[in-house]
Amino acid sequence: MRVVIQRVYQANVKIEGKEVGAIQTGLLLLLGVGSDDNQDDIDYLIKKITNMRIFSDEEGKMNLSVLDIKGELLIISQFTLHASTKKGNRPSFINAAKPDLANKLYLDFITAAKTAIGKYQVATGQFGADMQIGLVNDGPVTIVMDSKTRE
Repeated sequence: MRVVIQRVYQANVKIEGKEVGAIQTGLLLLLGVGSDDNQDDIDYLIKKITNMRIFSDEEGKMNLSVLDIKGELLIISQFTLHASTKKGNRPSFINAAKPDLANKLYLDFITAAKTAIGKYQVATGQFGADMQIGLVNDGPVTIVMDSKTRE
């Protein structure tokens, strides 16, 4: 799984002009599911993301996690994170999971996130939908993680 983590003051997602999810201070997560991903990838990422100290403490140092600040998550599926640009000018998405697997793991990721931080603190987009994402990035702080490299 690949995830782009953005620290935000606020973020929202709209589908066909209607807002379907919104958060205040917290993290916008763009989640890409790969064909070889499983529950272990979810467990690893949820633990790392929810405990990652990227929010400022009273001294202005990144020392607090989304759990510490009681922040929110907005989770958006984004298969394009598995784009391969090695050949030519058109990205290949051959490494992205097929829709059935990707949707299942996306929903499992959301369930794990709700368990980790509270179900009322997690908003989502809609798998496979054409979505418009709005955000006010805080920092900006943007981190990319891949559960397969675990750097």
